[in-house]
Amino acid sequence: MAKVAFIGLGVMGYPMAAHLKNKGGHDVTVYNRTAAKAEAWVKQHGGRSAPTPAEAAADADFVFTCVGNDDDLRSVTTGANGVLSSMKSGAILIDNTTASAEVARELEAVARAKGLGFIDAPVSGGQAGAENGVLTVMCGGDEATFEKARPVIDAYARMVGLMGPAGAGQLTKMVNQICIAGLVQGLAEGIHFGKRAGLDIEKVVEVISKGAAGSWQMENRHKTMNQGKYDFGFAIDWMRKDLDIVLTEARRNGAKLPVTALVDQFYGDVQAMGGNRWDTSSLLARLEK
Repeated sequence: MAKVAFIGLGVMGYPMAAHLKNKGGHDVTVYNRTAAKAEAWVKQHGGRSAPTPAEAAADADFVFTCVGNDDDLRSVTTGANGVLSSMKSGAILIDNTTASAEVARELEAVARAKGLGFIDAPVSGGQAGAENGVLTVMCGGDEATFEKARPVIDAYARMVGLMGPAGAGQLTKMVNQICIAGLVQGLAEGIHFGKRAGLDIEKVVEVISKGAAGSWQMENRHKTMNQGKYDFGFAIDWMRKDLDIVLTEARRNGAKLPVTALVDQFYGDVQAMGGNRWDTSSLLARLEK
């Protein structure tokens, strides 16, 4: 059992922290910007809450962060009352935020200077993956730190991989989002075309999902897409945040991402339709408006 601090109890962090407590058996202290949510977590799962990130992290062996973006991450790590001001020597900071590779490298440098470990560890699998403890975790950092952190991360993951040095986890998550964007647009167009052609979409998917067109998105989202229901999983506002990170990095490294840039614009169209909180499969709604 380790002493763990978990900073950020959003739709992902709330169940992830619970798995660290209940499945991992760790001693967990939580912090959330809205204190009532931290109090609700403690009431449901036990453990403790703290009034600041620094106080949550003060005696922890492992400190997890799962917040919204680069600015939020800096606030809870290097900002006033951030975790890096109080972590004990040898402790490890594990960041599950989907953020830039730049901020990951920045935090790794600060942590190293303080005698701390750092792993950037963005996740994939959505809210359902977090709730079921079956997330895919893409890590960046040194191997020795990763090997210490991996058994703890395992509490909420089904796949954990070290992708390279600090920032490599975030870069891998960018690849993940690039692939998802193109897949969802292709699935949306396929369903849209099939409906216009008068086909039974359920029968179509039953057949083509067993061939080369099959994907997780097809298996898990085609039914709700066909029904015009978009309340499942990752919201468009967050996907556009992620794609902005991707496209910014592409401008830096020279990668050509024409499909990703186009799908990002399509998500902007769905936002303009009022779909900010719809899940990413709502690209179909844009075609059927």
